[in-house]
Amino acid sequence: MKVLAFNGSPRKTWNTATLLVHALKGAESEGARTELFHLYDLDYKGCTSCFSCKRIGGEWYGHCAVKDDLTPVFRKVEAADAILIGSPIYYGITTGETRSFLERLMFPYSVYDPQRSTLFGRKIRTGFIYTAGAPEEAVKERGFDRNAQGTEQAMERIFGSCETLFVTDTCQFDDYSRYVSTAFDPEEKKKRRDEQFPVDCRKAYELGARLVRRAP
Repeated sequence: MKVLAFNGSPRKTWNTATLLVHALKGAESEGARTELFHLYDLDYKGCTSCFSCKRIGGEWYGHCAVKDDLTPVFRKVEAADAILIGSPIYYGITTGETRSFLERLMFPYSVYDPQRSTLFGRKIRTGFIYTAGAPEEAVKERGFDRNAQGTEQAMERIFGSCETLFVTDTCQFDDYSRYVSTAFDPEEKKKRRDEQFPVDCRKAYELGARLVRRAP
């Protein structure tokens, strides 16, 4: 059993990355082998619309023809039993690096037919972990959670399933006094991180364990 996680945050040790690490620990507790990729360390772009993955009888039908740092990553995806993608929410949606990765990940397996078929060939477990500095009520009011639903539905259609963990009201800074951030109460943010973030880390751990337990 192999579980891959992809950190779509530019920060390697903060909220999103920490939650992914806990999720992988949960997967490991169920006997899985795990690997974490930091997308900002990889050299790639989004889909270039070359349509090589759609060409009838083409060499790259069902696979991305672009050669870059994602090429070996996608080979690992095709051998994985579960994949987990984490991203902070920037202006209502995932980071640009995450979005570019998702374009490249999903499009080669998508078929332009009435059945909206998939070329992935088998079912695996997938999941998302999102982080947002905004409180939960603001996330829902502004539709941040709804913005991601189309991508989650596509992941489920292509790979067979998708589960989501949305972590809200996260801390963005170690020291709020060093930044222009008067929209936030530093003491409340610290209290939230001390009391709620460990709970969220446990939820991530449980998500990782479920991805393994429920794998086909």
